[in-house]
Amino acid sequence: MKLWLAFLIIIAAGIGLAWLGAQSVRDRTVQVQTIEAGSGPFIAPEDGVMIDYEGRLENGTVFDSSAGKGPVPLLAGQVIPGFTQALAKMQKGGRYRAHIPARLGYGASPPAGAPIPPNADLDFDIHIVQVVPNAALMQQGAPQQ
Repeated sequence: MKLWLAFLIIIAAGIGLAWLGAQSVRDRTVQVQTIEAGSGPFIAPEDGVMIDYEGRLENGTVFDSSAGKGPVPLLAGQVIPGFTQALAKMQKGGRYRAHIPARLGYGASPPAGAPIPPNADLDFDIHIVQVVPNAALMQQGAPQQ
């Protein structure tokens, strides 16, 4: 009986340690949840995108949104690192929810005057309206590959 009890305690401890380790990884990586799958190639850092989005703090406060403005154009590689990583997991037409940890967002230095506090994790709802492959290269005047 003692052997079985010890065995169960060891299993429970292993599960607990695995959960803590996974939480640590979640706190350091971008998480993307697909709400509605898109199609075509995944977005690359040199691509341009037109997106509808809403950005929120963890407490639910909306700090930015494209609502009422229409889709917003941006170059995938010229945004905060976590947003670039999130876009790399998205496709045209898809709807996604992304969680960006603070160190891949604005970290300790959010934009001046922004409602984003230092070291804030960010959550986004994103709809990829359009993708323009190699837009950054075209903008620089480089030949398209």
